[in-house]
Amino acid sequence: MLEISPAKVVHIIYQSREGNMGERELHAFIQGLNEDEQAHLVALAWVGRGVYEAGDFADAVETAFNERAAPTDQYLMGMPHLAENLEAGLEAMGFDVAEVEDDFLRDH
Repeated sequence: MLEISPAKVVHIIYQSREGNMGERELHAFIQGLNEDEQAHLVALAWVGRGVYEAGDFADAVETAFNERAAPTDQYLMGMPHLAENLEAGLEAMGFDVAEVEDDFLRDH
């Protein structure tokens, strides 16, 4: 089960696409997530990159907890194609990204 709301993931996707203007806010947003949310976010990115399959999500989360070496915000923001990886990860986990994005944009 996903321990981070899809809306928070879409917020990160949106901010990462903003480039330098959203970089400081994105670092702060990711830092403000709790440890469970951060691990699930990393696991989602890995699923989106194809490192793990959606069916192995629990293993990805466990690995994210156990192998954390750098702050999550720095690790993720150093990842090429972060927004695309998170989008693909959400889709692989069965979420309708377009619907979540519509809800996010309507609220912002």
